[in-house]
Amino acid sequence: MNKKPTIIADCHIPFLKGTLDTVADVRYLPTEEINAATVKEADALLIRTRTTCNELLLAGSKVKFIGTATIGYDHIDAHFCEQQGIYWTNAPGCNATSVAQYITAALLYMASKHSLNLAETCIGIVGVGHVGTKVAEVAKTLGVRMLLNDPPRAKKENLPHFVSLDTIAEQADIITFHTPYTKEGEFATKHLFNDAFCEKIKRKPIIINTSRGEIIKTETLLNALQNKQLTDCVIDCWENEPTILPALVKQAGITTPHIAGYSTDGKANATRMMIEALTSYFHFDREKIKGFSIPNPIKSCIFADSNQMQDALYEVVSQTYDIVQESEQLKKNIARFEYIRNHYPVRREFSAFTVLLQHTQLSLANTIHKLGFNIQES
Repeated sequence: MNKKPTIIADCHIPFLKGTLDTVADVRYLPTEEINAATVKEADALLIRTRTTCNELLLAGSKVKFIGTATIGYDHIDAHFCEQQGIYWTNAPGCNATSVAQYITAALLYMASKHSLNLAETCIGIVGVGHVGTKVAEVAKTLGVRMLLNDPPRAKKENLPHFVSLDTIAEQADIITFHTPYTKEGEFATKHLFNDAFCEKIKRKPIIINTSRGEIIKTETLLNALQNKQLTDCVIDCWENEPTILPALVKQAGITTPHIAGYSTDGKANATRMMIEALTSYFHFDREKIKGFSIPNPIKSCIFADSNQMQDALYEVVSQTYDIVQESEQLKKNIARFEYIRNHYPVRREFSAFTVLLQHTQLSLANTIHKLGFNIQES
């Protein structure tokens, strides 16, 4: 009889516990306990971004499979894994809709705070992969003019409507980053937002970062905010997480602890993708894998008082996700960065909600539905 594979799994991966226990010996550990000693006899690792999979962790181990429940994979040393014959997989696109929900909330809040008509603004989207594409759909729905920048895609796919980073710096009122983090090569993304970029800024934009902290040079961003080169910023990803800069937390309009992609739906997608990859690799019997369901929102029927499109959207979106309240949590105590991430509450995406519209609000229905909500006339 074949021995069950041994799996070391991060205990904070949502919905994972109990799903694989009939086909593998699974040991659930806190992130800080996943180290060279604990993984030595493991056949597989199931991790998140806080676990760095490199020679230091993996040398001399039996690990042959690594699954990360994240879109990003810069915490995995792909070259070392290839040398050692270790198969690894991430979860591309798993939380793209979640990040788009976060961006929607951020845009509507910033528009309210700074008295902006989004239909009269221009957004620069840097990185047009899974997430950037979803954000572009949101921008189109909100009537925001778009500038798209993705040099690797532009080169590979011959996309003449894509623009340079300089064009975005010069023309955009809002700039949002959705690139992977790469340190080297023709299209390295480390410190895309730097002093040289800042010098080209023309319109005092709002900066949004939900990709990786290292995309933005912290010192440059802080100086630009203090010198009024920028109108505001929304920061979800930080350099040196979880040790983040207090001065930037204080200066930024919205500050959250790397949770833009933390919708319950997005987490469930990532876990399912990881389980599927693991099942294929080890040829598990799929009928023995235990499924899971995700909780419904406490209040699934919501409404807006306003008949004005932008105000109504802000009301509705805020009832699904209160980005201001979440920002205040971190501003009050930055030491709780990891605690907030590890104890994150249920946050369902727009598709889990039904918006009740009065007859006088039916002109709003098409836009609200395009954002992903269900619609019902009340």
